[in-house]
Amino acid sequence: MSKVFTITEGLENMGALRTGGQGSVYKGRRYGPIITAVKLLPTPIHTESTDDKNFRNFQNEVEKLKKVNEEPNPNVVKILNSGITESGSFPFIEMEYIDGPDLEDLLKPPHDPIFTIKEIIKLADQLANALSHCHKVSVKHGDIKSNNVKFNIHTGNYVLLDFGLSAMSDDQRRTSIRHAGAIEFMAPEQNEGLMYFQTDVYSYGVILYELIAGQVPFPLRDNGETARNAVMLAHMETAVPDVMELRKNNLPESWSDKKKEHEMLVPAWLLKIVAKCLEKDPADRFANGIELQETLMYSSITVAGNNQQDDSWNASVLLKENERLQGLLLYYQEAENNKGQPVAAGDATPIVNDGKQVRMSKPVFVLFLIMLCGFTVFSAVVLSKFGDRIYHGVYNRVFKPSGKPADTGATVTRPKKKTDTVQQQQDSTPAVDESGIPPEVDAQADSILKGIQKNKQQKEEPQFYRDSAKTKDTSNLNF
Repeated sequence: MSKVFTITEGLENMGALRTGGQGSVYKGRRYGPIITAVKLLPTPIHTESTDDKNFRNFQNEVEKLKKVNEEPNPNVVKILNSGITESGSFPFIEMEYIDGPDLEDLLKPPHDPIFTIKEIIKLADQLANALSHCHKVSVKHGDIKSNNVKFNIHTGNYVLLDFGLSAMSDDQRRTSIRHAGAIEFMAPEQNEGLMYFQTDVYSYGVILYELIAGQVPFPLRDNGETARNAVMLAHMETAVPDVMELRKNNLPESWSDKKKEHEMLVPAWLLKIVAKCLEKDPADRFANGIELQETLMYSSITVAGNNQQDDSWNASVLLKENERLQGLLLYYQEAENNKGQPVAAGDATPIVNDGKQVRMSKPVFVLFLIMLCGFTVFSAVVLSKFGDRIYHGVYNRVFKPSGKPADTGATVTRPKKKTDTVQQQQDSTPAVDESGIPPEVDAQADSILKGIQKNKQQKEEPQFYRDSAKTKDTSNLNF
């Protein structure tokens, strides 16, 4: 059993979690059950004084790291403490311990070599959120790679870890990169020890590329100096291979054909974001994590991509939905046409007579129609010959004057007629019609007669302007 030694007062070393050229990560334990992760930086600090350049740089960067946790973020590891080890005088950063596998483990057996589209978009969103959070407080991570992103099994979130490189000076980074193990994720400018916000954006693009394709754009074949130089040169000069071609080749054999077809429909907006992140020139990438996150959110909502592959995916969905609706339309049309037709036994549910339906045989129905037509013709003939006589008979029967004297006490107002020769009496007694017909009835009858005369006149009026002009009678023409 390895010896357990104290990193600093109150913090015990529980064993190495990961070692590398840019520092080692140990599992730490404070008094009690609290477990943390401790990042030891490789460059020792001999004197804890502001006169020491390394110590001064470390203190400045640690102050920046403290700003990361001023506002909690579910996708950024919490930084708990920092200081100098009691033995060796190595600077360390103590962070929250995340329980769960990292991306490097999730891409190895027994897991699939690639992620599903749904999980890729989830990680892209959460990692962009982490970068945006750090860049808002001017903290550059500088070491984003697949084993620095962990999946928290308790929350289901992806968390960005290990801010050790951000606490180094440019000279320390330049020296550290020569021994770095994850050179496949480094931006071209990092070969010179430079680090910008766009550097984190580049490494972000490499991670998404790896999840889509099943491998990084420029894999490291071995740990030899020649292979490392080849990868560094490829990041600076070589075009990025086709990510979709690699994804097609790395589809798991265990997936069904339907799932393989669906998982090849990677949204075009996501591919465009990856391509922009992997630009060689930092000026051609997203300026920082804030711009990256805004573009990601806007694109995922509005589906701004317009490449052929994404359009075909949208078109296929619309075509399938159109076929489904057409099938439903044909089904309902056929059902409507089959109403009233005899249905074979077992083909449909029998009609239940609830007492509100009337059934009639075909001969009776035909006889009923013949009688109805005959009655209609008979009524038309009778009305044409005797309609006027019937009208006057009914009129006289209804409005026949009664034998009782008219009520002279009632005030009756009747419209004046041009043919009316009866003079109004000088006294206040209103005039009473001798026939005994109420004035309003008389007025109504008069309006009916006038309507009949007007209709007769209209039949005799000319239909066109030329017919009226022949008779020089244009008074009835309306323009």
